[in-house]
Amino acid sequence: MIIRSKAPLRLGLAGGGTDVAPFSELYGGAILNATISMYAYATIQPRTDGKIVFNSIDKREVYELNSADRLPVDGKLDLHKGIYNRIVRDFVKKPLSFELSTYVDAPPGSGLGTSSTLVVAIVGAFAEWLNLPLGEYDLAHLAFEIERVDLKMAGGKQDQYAATFGGVNFMEFFKEDKVIVNPLRIREKYLDELAHNLILYHTETSRLSSKIIEQQTKNVMAKNEKSLEAMHKLREQAVMMKEAILKGELDKIGEILDFGWKFKKNLAEGVSNPFIDEIYEEAIRAGATGGKISGAGGGGFIFFYCPGNTRSKVVEALKRFGGQTKRYEFASKGLTTWTI
Repeated sequence: MIIRSKAPLRLGLAGGGTDVAPFSELYGGAILNATISMYAYATIQPRTDGKIVFNSIDKREVYELNSADRLPVDGKLDLHKGIYNRIVRDFVKKPLSFELSTYVDAPPGSGLGTSSTLVVAIVGAFAEWLNLPLGEYDLAHLAFEIERVDLKMAGGKQDQYAATFGGVNFMEFFKEDKVIVNPLRIREKYLDELAHNLILYHTETSRLSSKIIEQQTKNVMAKNEKSLEAMHKLREQAVMMKEAILKGELDKIGEILDFGWKFKKNLAEGVSNPFIDEIYEEAIRAGATGGKISGAGGGGFIFFYCPGNTRSKVVEALKRFGGQTKRYEFASKGLTTWTI
């Protein structure tokens, strides 16, 4: 028997950062995101020899150990072990023996929600194997708790819900971990045009998002005026983006992205740097009307809105920075699991 799952990565189009506590707890957050045709994959093969094997194919790491009620979280594939520990504790109440293989289509630190999406894919595979009673909200919340509470990894809530639900969603975040996912019904031609005009560019750099998020959290707790104003403006941006996409007013998207980017840089030190600023300015000169870095910032992917026939000019202009433009489509399905 083989159990498989896949969950899509996401583009955070607007509101990024407002899903991170304590801002979401104090003021409420709002985000608009869309999943894309890049995925995190998980495969479970049950074993009968009392062993557990974790195989992270993209990281080229293999870790084998004896099955137990609880595995040590010691820096070696901790996401995999943290998920196993929670599944055993909350559901099966006994050790399991299996091989878990994983792969992600984008590198860590790329800004597309890779680690959270991987958690969703792995939890989904366990849920398929063990027939766990988890609805979409339950699974996304469990993935969030494993990553943020159990493993104490800094970050927000949007990635787990995006990967689980899939599609284009306007998400609202409230006190006590309450999340409402509002799927948007968008005309197909608007989505096709959006995918054509949004260039996804990898800077060939990565960043440790936790450092930026920790600084952002400190700024909110200290009531840093500049950072708080930026958060409120980004929440407004999510509403602006929702209305523009639903109405098909796609030419407004670039300016909405640019509006958000100016405020996002005020969230914390390290969101941008001279290299990223230079890439952004070059894209604007070539015809893009706005853009933003994906995720917390500091590196990874940047995307730009290129209206009309400006796409090819922007792609050409960005070549001198040594990065890569990534082709993708929007993905309407979230987490998918199956058994062979």
